[in-house]
Amino acid sequence: MYKGTYGALYNWYAVNTGKLCPAEWHVASDAEWTTLITYLGGEAVAGGKLKEFGTTHWASPNSGATNETNFTALPVGGHYYDGTWWDIGSFGNYWTSTGHKDGDVLPGGNVTDANFAIDINLHTSDAGIYRDTFRKGSGFSVRCIKD
Repeated sequence: MYKGTYGALYNWYAVNTGKLCPAEWHVASDAEWTTLITYLGGEAVAGGKLKEFGTTHWASPNSGATNETNFTALPVGGHYYDGTWWDIGSFGNYWTSTGHKDGDVLPGGNVTDANFAIDINLHTSDAGIYRDTFRKGSGFSVRCIKD
């Protein structure tokens, strides 16, 4: 229903196959996203530099959106592991290729299990970019980068 505008959503298991991207490309790891975020000036402003400008797709106010990188991040929201769609127009979520193992400690001291992986998300309400963890069966966007 939304694929024509927002592209396909993938679960982390599909990301982890290494087969989503063309030859000589790959889904970015958490460390590679960190490098990009740092280059763009940090978590407080990097999201705005990646988000599509305006409110054609993003809900108002789409704060801080400049798209100065031409990344044109769109607010596709996501697809929960249980099949529920959420937050189209308000959030843009991207899987990293970085999964968790049983007993990993997340920022904030939470212990997780192997059912979770790291994603990067952008919000309509600010220019920030955030790390989160979701169940690997959830559906999010991906971006491929050149090897």
